[in-house]
Amino acid sequence: MTQTSPNPQSPSGSTVTEAETFLDAHPEIEAFDIVLHDANGIGRGKIIRRHELLGMFKSGRHLPISILGLDICGEDVHETGLIWDEGDGDRRAWPLPGTLRPIHASTPPRGEVLMCVYNLDGTPMSSDPRHALQRQVDALAAEGLHPAGAFELEFFLLANERGPDGKMVPARDVLDGRRNSKTDVYSVDQLHGMLPLFNDIYADAAKAGIKAETLISEFAPGQYELTLHYREDVMQAADDLLRLKRMVRYHARQHGVTACFMAKPNEDYAGSGMHFHVSMLNDAGKNIFIEAVEGQYNAAILHAIGGLRATMAESMLIFAPHANSWRRFASNSYAPVSPTWGVNNRSVALRIPAGDIRARRIEHRPAGVDANAYLVAATVLAGIRHGMAHQMDPGPETTGNGYTDTSDAPPIPVDWRSAIEAAKASSFLKAALGEDMHRTFTAIKAAEYARVMRTVSEVDFDLYLHTV
Repeated sequence: MTQTSPNPQSPSGSTVTEAETFLDAHPEIEAFDIVLHDANGIGRGKIIRRHELLGMFKSGRHLPISILGLDICGEDVHETGLIWDEGDGDRRAWPLPGTLRPIHASTPPRGEVLMCVYNLDGTPMSSDPRHALQRQVDALAAEGLHPAGAFELEFFLLANERGPDGKMVPARDVLDGRRNSKTDVYSVDQLHGMLPLFNDIYADAAKAGIKAETLISEFAPGQYELTLHYREDVMQAADDLLRLKRMVRYHARQHGVTACFMAKPNEDYAGSGMHFHVSMLNDAGKNIFIEAVEGQYNAAILHAIGGLRATMAESMLIFAPHANSWRRFASNSYAPVSPTWGVNNRSVALRIPAGDIRARRIEHRPAGVDANAYLVAATVLAGIRHGMAHQMDPGPETTGNGYTDTSDAPPIPVDWRSAIEAAKASSFLKAALGEDMHRTFTAIKAAEYARVMRTVSEVDFDLYLHTV
C-alpha cells in the first residue's frame, strides 16, 4: 500500500493515509479492537467505534501506564513501579503500521490494529515488551546483522466443560460432534473434523497478511500445531504469533470449543511448546549461519549456540513464565530438560534442523506456548549476540538421547521460584530486556508466584486432608 501522508507526530511510523484508505475500502466495519501486549503477552486495549479510528491515527490514544504493570489476572502489581510511583499517569499508544485489518467472521464487522506504547515525548515506553525486542533488533542492525525467523504454535482444542473427574477433555469435532480421545499424532483424518474451525483461522490470518501454513495433529488428544511462514523481519514473526493466538482463541469460541494455550493442561501427555526458528542475515541478505561445506558448521552458528547455552539458565523465566509452565519439563516429553544442542535431534534444547542448507537456522525449543513471543525473541537474540561477541564454544554435540545427556550441560533452574530468583539476579537478562522491562517482568512474576503459593488448591486437600 502506498502511504503518502506520513504523520510526523507518530513515533511508530503509522500514517493517516493507511487509516483513510482502510476506511474507504471497508465501509462495512463498525468498530476496531485496538490491542497492545503486556508482559505476559496478553492482549490489552479497547474496542473503539469507526469514527474514532482517524483521530487515533492522527494523535495516538492515551492509556494509563498501569496497563503494562498487570499480572496474569489483570490486577496491578505495585512493585513494577508503574502504578502509584508514576501516579498511574497516561502514556500514548500509537498504531503499528501494516497491522490494520478486518476480522474474519465478526458480527457486526470489526477490524483490529496493534498498538505500541510511547512516552508523551515520543520516546519508547520501555516496559512495553515490543520495545524490548526492537532494542535487540536495532543492536544487531548496528552490527550489520538482521534476524529472520518464525514461531511454531502448539495448542489444545478442549471441551468447554470439564469431564466427571474435573479434568479437561478434548473438544468434539466441530464438523459432526465426534470425539476422539486417542493421541493420533500426524493423523490426517483426525484433522478433518476440525476443518471448519481451521478454515476460519486460515481465512482470518490471510486478511492480516499472515501466512499460516502446515497443520498437524500433535502428540496428545486434542493437540494441534500450526506453523508460520518464515519472516525476514523477526519483529513481524513475533507479531504473527501473537495475532494468530488471538485468532485461534476467537474462532474456537465461535465454534463452541476452548482453545487452550497452557503449557501443560494434561499431566498424562506432552505439553505445548512455542519453538522459535532463527537465522541471521547480513546487510547483503545472506544467511551467515550457512556453512561452506554441508555438515561442517561454521563459527557463527556454533558461537550463537554457545551463547544460548551459556545464558539459558538465567533466561528460563522468559521461556517458562508461569507455575503451569514448569509441569511441561519432564523426560521423554519433547520438552528439553537441559541446555543441550544437536543436529536433527528433537530431544535437545537447541536443534540444527535437517534440510536445505540454504535454510540453515537454530531451532530454540525451551519456550512454552504460554510465553511472550516478544520477550522470547529478545532474549534469544541477546543470547546469540552474546555468544558471537565472545566467540563462545557450544561444547560437545548431543548425538543420542538429550534427556540422559548431562555430561557438559550447565544446570537450569528446576522450578518456578528458582527461575524467578535467577532472572532477578541476571545482569544478562537486564541488558537483554532493558532495565525497566526486566524490573516490570520479574516483579510481575514474583507477585504471581506469591498468589499461587498462598492459594490452597484441590491437590492440597487430596494429599493432606485425611493423612497429616
